[in-house]
Amino acid sequence: MALYNENRNPAVESDADYGYRLPPKEMAAIATAFPVPDISLDPTRSKMALLQREALLSLEQLSRSELRLAGLRFSPDTNGPSRMLYYKTIQLQSLAPGSGPAVTLSGLPPEAQIANPQWSPDGRYLAFSNTTGQGINLWVADTHTGEAFQVSEVLLNEIFTSGFVWHPDSKSLLCRLVPPNRPQPPEKPAIPYSPNIQETQGKKAPGRTYQDLLINPFDEWLFAYYATSCLARIGIDGKMTQLGEEGLYLGARPSPDGQYILVDQLKPPFSYLVPFPRFPRQVEVWDSAGRPVFRVADLPLADDVPIAMDAVRRGRRLCGWRADADATLYWVEAADQGDPAVESEVRDRLFTLAAPFTEAPVLLAELNLRYSHVHWGSDDLALVYERWWKTRREKVWRLSPAHPEKGARLVFDRSFEDAYGDPGHPLLQPTSGGTRVLMTDTGGTNIFLVGRGSSPEGDRPFLDRFDIEQKKSVRLWRSEPPYYEYVITILDQAGELLLTSRENVEEPANYYLRNLKSGTLVALTSFPHPYPMLKGITKEIIQYRREDGVMLSATLYLPPGYKPGDGPLPMLLWAYPREYKSADAAGQLTDSPYRFDRIGPTSPLSLLTQGYAILDNPAMPIIGEGEAQPNDNYVAQLKASAEAAVAEVVKRGVADPKRIAVGGHSYGAFMTANLLAHTDLFCAGIARSGAYNRTLTPFGFQAEERTLWEAPDVYMAMSPYMHLQNINAPLLLIHGEADNNAGTHLMQSERFYHALQGHGKPARLVILPHESHGYQARESVLHVLWEMHRWLEIHAKGMNGG
Repeated sequence: MALYNENRNPAVESDADYGYRLPPKEMAAIATAFPVPDISLDPTRSKMALLQREALLSLEQLSRSELRLAGLRFSPDTNGPSRMLYYKTIQLQSLAPGSGPAVTLSGLPPEAQIANPQWSPDGRYLAFSNTTGQGINLWVADTHTGEAFQVSEVLLNEIFTSGFVWHPDSKSLLCRLVPPNRPQPPEKPAIPYSPNIQETQGKKAPGRTYQDLLINPFDEWLFAYYATSCLARIGIDGKMTQLGEEGLYLGARPSPDGQYILVDQLKPPFSYLVPFPRFPRQVEVWDSAGRPVFRVADLPLADDVPIAMDAVRRGRRLCGWRADADATLYWVEAADQGDPAVESEVRDRLFTLAAPFTEAPVLLAELNLRYSHVHWGSDDLALVYERWWKTRREKVWRLSPAHPEKGARLVFDRSFEDAYGDPGHPLLQPTSGGTRVLMTDTGGTNIFLVGRGSSPEGDRPFLDRFDIEQKKSVRLWRSEPPYYEYVITILDQAGELLLTSRENVEEPANYYLRNLKSGTLVALTSFPHPYPMLKGITKEIIQYRREDGVMLSATLYLPPGYKPGDGPLPMLLWAYPREYKSADAAGQLTDSPYRFDRIGPTSPLSLLTQGYAILDNPAMPIIGEGEAQPNDNYVAQLKASAEAAVAEVVKRGVADPKRIAVGGHSYGAFMTANLLAHTDLFCAGIARSGAYNRTLTPFGFQAEERTLWEAPDVYMAMSPYMHLQNINAPLLLIHGEADNNAGTHLMQSERFYHALQGHGKPARLVILPHESHGYQARESVLHVLWEMHRWLEIHAKGMNGG
């Protein structure tokens, strides 16, 4: 018998283990439906770009050449991302009432592969990159004429991030380019000239299980070759001025006044233990001609950063420009050596330094928690956020950047787990320098806060005017049932004209102009329902209690046409556990019954078309209050949450207790295997891209900060690999061959499957060629859905699949 037959047609042969297969047509239609367009609002807030992204990649695209170096994955053919869903079209939509439908840009290249759209500060031009087989070109669209054009023949280097940023003059862009006279890439030697050698030299350097690291000197040469770029300023007329020498540039950003450039670049030596963000870095300020004028930071290799959540590298980090000033730097420095285990009253310090950078840095704030981010507003207003993971505490401080002697004034002090108490986040507005600052009202004393508005009745987004002096909010607007609507931005300084997104269960999100003064609501877009086959489903957010009293919630979906009295259905419970420090926070409701469901290509919700009930995202909180750590009781809490969910759907009469399957992706797959190992609640399991043996992730995983040697009992108890002898329900394992997620190497599924096979347990392993942690190729996605549907047909409905 031939092992391989190139003439075999898997589309017409019945062998379930040969070739890529197709799920039922309704599931395939959902998976391949084009998503609702993304939007990009211009700085003048008078128009927006509608960007239509492709739905899925092809397997041919995913099979193209790819390099995996220093934690990066990129195409050696294009010097850009190797796995990207590109935009195919761009339309311009005026925000003026009665302006008519969106207009498609002309002049776009055929078979466009568009990425990184960026508005010029004056709002006239929209720049973007277009990827071809030869590389990545810079394009600009003139919104006055509606015409797009290629700016230059030079090629962008985008292996790190976008290869361009607008200059504040709105007439030129600062670009990171592939060196024009770069030689051919180095060829891998046919015969190694040396073993691969590493030595600790007694240095303590714990690290997570990173993927795609450098492993030998040739990897170093190859990484340096593709990471090298030159900086240039390119006018929209195509004229180019090169700046400085070639280097390993991570980024370059002009100051808001355009007189300086903040340049961030990598330096050797590289590391085989950590990805490129931890490599040595040099941060400098250059003048507009590309001459260095100030060295901001020289950071050594950071391979010894502790694994704790609040650990950071030593030295000046997060360097940037103050968004509200002409040319003022800011940066953060750890006061505790970047180690949360070090006792220190001050954790971080925030500094600023104004041009010409000859004075001593100004200490703007000392923070007792770890710096998170800052929103700049004016010389008298900035908001600085600090957080601490172990306590889930967050503080927000008001600063006066030009008057540090005023000190920091506390605005909010809360638990970031507390969704019900979330005051919202501030809206920002664009500046003429291409930055974004705090949006204030006409008096300049109030900012605007928007938030999801979580409450026991579900999420109801809001808009507040917040008096920064009095620390008091006035509610200007709140989403009203049966719609879910949220504010994208305010279009006038009075805070009366809003751009919003509005949806309900049967209507996808569309964009509206809402006038708070007149009460009018004007539709700007009318995107159709992308999944008409799902019209008529029943969606309900249900709540129930765990045996320890913790309130839980889930979204219950029933198939189109299901009526009370139709009886129990086969069900798939799809979940993802999360850690909490507070039982009250774990029990909060953080969803809305009025949202339209945006269904991802591999979402289990497409199974609704095949008669299955879906219990989506049932809460699986793992709680550790006080000094206790959540994972100290992981299995017991996981079991209790699952038991409560199953009891609730059975009590409601919508699920047959003998035909409930469980599934999840990544940490949800880990959950699935544990539930099968420790309960008999489920008839089958589906585990995608998971990790099952925690001894293979010894320096922490998910939110676990302890190492295997510090908490061996926790690691062993949580590893379903150590308890698989108790698994009786059939388990479908799916994994991407090229998983790049820390901790979920393909080996996890392979070893787990081999152990299940060794114990005679019913299992199936599906490895997807070229796929990573999430699945992107059309062929892969449809095959995954076929596998899931087939598995449930056999093991939940009790029918023969095929």
